[in-house]
Amino acid sequence: MERKIIKIDEAKCDGCGLCAAACHEGAIGMVEGKARLLREDYCDGLGDCLPACPTGAISFEVREAPAYDAQAVKAAQEAKRAQSAPLPCGCPGSQARTIRRQAVPASGTGAGPIASRLSQWPVQIELAPVNAPWFQGARLLVAADCTAYAYGDFHRDFIQDRIVLIGCPKLDAGDYAEKLTAILAQNDIRSVTVVRMSVPCCGGIQDAVRRALAASGKTIPWQVVVIGTDGSRMEL
Repeated sequence: MERKIIKIDEAKCDGCGLCAAACHEGAIGMVEGKARLLREDYCDGLGDCLPACPTGAISFEVREAPAYDAQAVKAAQEAKRAQSAPLPCGCPGSQARTIRRQAVPASGTGAGPIASRLSQWPVQIELAPVNAPWFQGARLLVAADCTAYAYGDFHRDFIQDRIVLIGCPKLDAGDYAEKLTAILAQNDIRSVTVVRMSVPCCGGIQDAVRRALAASGKTIPWQVVVIGTDGSRMEL
């Protein structure tokens, strides 16, 4: 049948993944760093992905395509929810706990091993309990996975005295904004620091925090720090 369906210009796509996160039907996915229309029968032609694209790579076209299959989309969504549901027994690696550490000299100098500043577990955005006790009164750090590897003093400059949440907006499935909104809305968060890489796709984590702050209904001070692939640092 001939119908309206989205069209993705891969030359304009910067691989940020925001369109895939905005597509609730799961029609769009990331392939080799570019957005692709993976299932034409999952695309309803309404274009929720269009406003999410920062480069204008998505448009509409009218062409021959399979009909939108609402039942298949619903089944796929239910299967995804079932896969992401926690196991009844609970995974030890995802259990929330506070890590008590001895005070570390501010200079961080010395011949001994560099001490970790991490004060809580888990750290993955998707695994962190929304109402974990360590969120109350916290200075929150939301960081892209790669930043801790690119920036040598990450523990001292960013993790110390903060509660840490990490993720990769390009490789992780789903949209962080909903989970972050719940954390911000249901806890007394004092401030938010976003640390992202300078690559374009990493803007997705900054955008998720921006949307979560707006949706939380709270006024919380926040800042963004960009880490270069060479380990440089720039505050926005």
